[in-house]
Amino acid sequence: MNRLEITPQWRFQGQDPKLQQQMPLLLALLASIHDQGSLQRACVAADVSYRYAWGLLRDATRLFGVPLVHFSRGQGATLTTIGERLVWADRRIRARLSPVLEGLAVELAAELERARADARTPVRLHASHGYAIVALRDAMAAQEIPVELQFRTSVEAYASMDRGTCDVAGFHVATGELEAATLEPFRRLFKPDSHALIALTTRRQGLMVTRGNPASVLAVQDLARAHVRFVNRQAGSGTRALLDALLARDGIDSRAIAGYEVSELTHDAVAAYVASGMADAGFGIEPAARQFGLDFVPLVTERYFLACRTSALGTEPVRRAVAILRSHAFRAHLNDRRGLDSIDAGTLLSLTEAFPVLAG
Repeated sequence: MNRLEITPQWRFQGQDPKLQQQMPLLLALLASIHDQGSLQRACVAADVSYRYAWGLLRDATRLFGVPLVHFSRGQGATLTTIGERLVWADRRIRARLSPVLEGLAVELAAELERARADARTPVRLHASHGYAIVALRDAMAAQEIPVELQFRTSVEAYASMDRGTCDVAGFHVATGELEAATLEPFRRLFKPDSHALIALTTRRQGLMVTRGNPASVLAVQDLARAHVRFVNRQAGSGTRALLDALLARDGIDSRAIAGYEVSELTHDAVAAYVASGMADAGFGIEPAARQFGLDFVPLVTERYFLACRTSALGTEPVRRAVAILRSHAFRAHLNDRRGLDSIDAGTLLSLTEAFPVLAG
């Protein structure tokens, strides 16, 4: 079965039905103009003719009452204020809703698949949000390995695996001085005799800041400065726990941070929030910052693991997933993203090998 996708759709009451159908293309065209700085290049990127694009922008001007694009002779095209607002609103909506809609799509696809007489049992994968886990899901699907990915916090994912409600769990733990603090929530769940780990990637977490870093946010201490606006990850997420560990280490009261209680569900959503100008800084992974054109201040390196029961290592789907992780193509794909290092992807480890402190 082809992969099912559920996407958000914009709708304005009283809108011309024709333009309603064109809204996804209009938003794509505006995003391309924002990125390309030229209508001609944006048309190529959006795969529409120059004439069609002009008509689309003319219809949009009638709808909103003001132009969405400003044209300058010899200087290309730039978005007007409302054009910018539309692009960033769309990007924030997609970044914020993607985990929820993907989860619903997975559940519906699973129901449809189970109704087939020749249905195969999928690998149930619960994991903390990240680029590497999505890349693994896509690589498995490309090799026709049935997989159901549900995004959970790291602790929720590991607990699901321990209960048997998923087969593989993705979670992340800091290295160095913060390892003990970020490892603590998992200790009650770890079962060294029956749980095994598969290395996925290492990644950098840090401060995602607006390009040029005009607020001069270079450390977590700077988040507590007056007039610095911050956006956080949701309570319970591993990234939020990591930030809290950094704040505790440096003796910073979270109540002094403007925006500490403002949260988003994914790294992309945090990056989109900052890129839209609603915050000066957020906390998350480097690839998300780069994707949204932000600067990045690295603070912590993390290891991202897949956990499963040792008995699952011999099953065909897990063996094939490990083979994907070990492949040159998969490692190269991840390493193309700044902030990810997958040289050890596919390495099998016991809990005590990964975390020697547990042996003591």
